[in-house]
Amino acid sequence: MNKFVLRQAQDLQAKLLKAQQELAEMTTEVSSGGGAIKIVIDGQQRVRSVSISPEVINGEDIEMLQDLVMTAVNEAIQKSQDLAANHLSGLTGGLKIPGMF
Repeated sequence: MNKFVLRQAQDLQAKLLKAQQELAEMTTEVSSGGGAIKIVIDGQQRVRSVSISPEVINGEDIEMLQDLVMTAVNEAIQKSQDLAANHLSGLTGGLKIPGMF
């Protein structure tokens, strides 16, 4: 293999590793139910925190609480994936690399 190509691949690998480390430190927050449920997630799709307002905790309407949490988590995951895609797009030139969000 050409040494130049090998060096480029190594440089790209180092940049991707650095970008992944940066993504682990980036967070985004979403909420549902008018702020009753808040989710903080990082750029690697790891949920950092879940906050549930006491007003929505009602044993008689558990389905509503479950729906609010599910909505917030799904939105947080999507937002985190968008954050990662935007952060990595400069390195990958828009290519979709398997395992890189």
